[in-house]
Amino acid sequence: MKARTRAALVAPALSLAGLLAVTGPASAADGTAQGDLTPVPLNGVDGSGEAMVWVEGTTLTVEFAASGLLAGSPHAAHLHYGEDATNQCPVEGDDADGSGTITTSEGVPSYGSVQVSLTTEGDTSGDSALAVDRFDTAEGGEIDYQRGEIEVSQDLADDILAGDVALVVHGVDHDGSGAYDGDTESDLDPSLPAEATDPALCGILAASQMDEMPAGGVQTGTGGTAGTENLGLIAGGGVALLAGAGLTAGLVARRRTVGQDS
Repeated sequence: MKARTRAALVAPALSLAGLLAVTGPASAADGTAQGDLTPVPLNGVDGSGEAMVWVEGTTLTVEFAASGLLAGSPHAAHLHYGEDATNQCPVEGDDADGSGTITTSEGVPSYGSVQVSLTTEGDTSGDSALAVDRFDTAEGGEIDYQRGEIEVSQDLADDILAGDVALVVHGVDHDGSGAYDGDTESDLDPSLPAEATDPALCGILAASQMDEMPAGGVQTGTGGTAGTENLGLIAGGGVALLAGAGLTAGLVARRRTVGQDS
């Protein structure tokens, strides 16, 4: 398949084994992929996470948990893929301009462009790559995201099951100020600071043999609150949190008992 032409955007480790139960044989179009989320080098993130994607035909259910992120700030997250990419996470040598950090664009040759925007509601296409008001806010520095019924192309579904797709979480704090700020502009949107869009965590999703969907399915995004009211709040370094329910129990609460002997 051809990657989208638009530029890519922009807890302690949990046991993924407990999330799944072995079922009967899956069709060629069904399966799962999972991976650890690790810090993108040079970007000063001391975080981690785990991710899981269930594929049923061309419908995805995505869950990921991440910690060590900039607290109280929205973090865009996407599934990235590129036909011409190496389909790996960035390394220090990808700092092409020698700035000492890795921008989203510098990571594109490794992880590819945005294919799915992991928003909490509404559109999930690459068109929503910068829809900051619809991405999770890292309350306490953590995100616990679940969303189902994400429709993708058959090509992308196949790429996920081939282990070629990356899940990338964006948003860093290069200067340690506790907010998205600084004089360096984002390489994706000059109205935003680079900190708002630079990649923080990355993980390549490897195919798994376990393929049972979460109990009851996941219908919509259920992570943290929407985060900012508009992009201007991010550019100014401020964050307006919405009142409401806190982070869901997410991956922990959704652990399944591995299938019992029949």
